[in-house]
Amino acid sequence: MKKPPLILIVGPTAVGKTELAIQLAERLNGEIVSVDSRLFYRGMNIGTAKPSSEEMARVPHHLIDIVAPDETLSLAVFQKMAREIIAEIRKRGKLPFLVGGTGQYIRAVTEGWTPPEVKPDTRLRNVLEKLENEKGKEWLYAKLQTLDSKAASNIDLRNVRRTIRALEVILTTGRKFSEQRGQSGSPYHLITIGLTRPRAELYQRVDERIEKMFADGLLDEVKGLLELGYSPALPSMSAIGYRECVRVVKGELNTEQAKAEMKRLTRVFVRRQANWFKESDPQIRWFNPANENAAGEIEGFIRNLLQDRVL
Repeated sequence: MKKPPLILIVGPTAVGKTELAIQLAERLNGEIVSVDSRLFYRGMNIGTAKPSSEEMARVPHHLIDIVAPDETLSLAVFQKMAREIIAEIRKRGKLPFLVGGTGQYIRAVTEGWTPPEVKPDTRLRNVLEKLENEKGKEWLYAKLQTLDSKAASNIDLRNVRRTIRALEVILTTGRKFSEQRGQSGSPYHLITIGLTRPRAELYQRVDERIEKMFADGLLDEVKGLLELGYSPALPSMSAIGYRECVRVVKGELNTEQAKAEMKRLTRVFVRRQANWFKESDPQIRWFNPANENAAGEIEGFIRNLLQDRVL
């Protein structure tokens, strides 16, 4: 039996995935499944560069605004939700597009990852959280690097929740976290489109995006979240932009300092994203969205690969 086709669009922050994915979905009768972990949270719109209501009205979007900022969405739950939605899109006779830049979530869906089935150990987790409070996230992350460097390389230092979970699994089972992630073959005929721009151009777009975020009211968005009672210590509030704006509210930074820090951290994030999806990967076909007919070229590439398949 032929595997069902799934179009995956990847690329770094600010490269232009949103607009190009919408154009392709319009041309190819598709629907978009977001695989950007920042877009899960309701009320966090400006700082995540979430698609606008006008953009989402052009084609159906899924897995956006699905949890509150103080809720968590495990990798296993996300994987289940995404695959169910992809199946529903197929039943409607449409082509599913998986779009985003969160490598771990993408691969959980496309490569058949099975997250470790280790139940949470509340007592151990409390100990690890206490150590993080006393010694800092850097100390905790260094412990993970010592115990499982491969797992640490796939976890952002700022993502304390994921660091603690990895340590919890390692200490509970006595085995490396990276070795417990089961993997089976992909359930999809995967067509991966990579979007890329010259690094200097990408950095300029990052800077312009951050300036626009502040012009659009990012600081007010963060103030509103704090007024609703969401703690600045939440994992969702540790995302680039939100953490810096919290510091502005507290008087620790001024607006220009916050912008500069966001720009610096986003550059680091862009480099980390490049480790997930390399331009040397033969499974990815790369395009520059700045080219005048990029959408047409990608559409033709996809149609050629699908011409012998039943959509």
